Amino acid sequence: MNESPRRVDPAALWVFGYGSLMWRPGFDAERAAHARLVGWRRCFCIYSTHHRGSARRPGLVLGLDRGGACEGIAYRVPQARAAATLAYLRAREQINGVYREAHLPVSLEDDSGEHVLALAFVVERSHPSYAGRVPLIEQVRLIRAACGRSGSNVDYLISTLRHLRKLGVREPELQRILTMIGPHFARREALEPTRERAHTLIAACRTTPVIAPLMRPADRRRFNHRKLIAEWALRSDV
Repeated sequence: MNESPRRVDPAALWVFGYGSLMWRPGFDAERAAHARLVGWRRCFCIYSTHHRGSARRPGLVLGLDRGGACEGIAYRVPQARAAATLAYLRAREQINGVYREAHLPVSLEDDSGEHVLALAFVVERSHPSYAGRVPLIEQVRLIRAACGRSGSNVDYLISTLRHLRKLGVREPELQRILTMIGPHFARREALEPTRERAHTLIAACRTTPVIAPLMRPADRRRFNHRKLIAEWALRSDV
């Protein structure tokens, strides 16, 4: 008779990272484990006009959209740091309110057999920054020419693939995007920081037209409460 999965830490704060949180969590964790989330998939479905793009040249960042499965990293946050970590994550992720907080069951892929409820930021489909299913060639055109406050969109893609490779996870669609952007980026040894080459490529691609909606502040106003909650939490040190 098969044993049922063991659920642990019902009161602990677990955070599921599937994009930049894998390589730059920005908070202290007492445990980090390879984890799998079923029912949600990682995809470039969010227009970025802040971290990895601008209003003139939107980029694309990853979101969790419905369907499929996603592997990433689950972080266990010390109880003493849980409230501060949550406030930090809200301030970081809810710039435009495009994400919705959800506590989802993830399985830890570290031979522990544990299942935990982890905080994950899933995409809000009704948000104007939600891109939906963007054709692959349009993803390439957006990513290769975009740069924001956190760096280039190309670096974001490369860092994602590099850290997934460390977990032993293959993402054929993301790898194909990188190959279409530039074959030299797709070489195994190129999955390291390539800032100079990325900036050269961005400059060469900026004249290429892209199809993306104009992100008007008024369109996002109804989602501002998520950013206000984050700012209030930081001020209150909750």
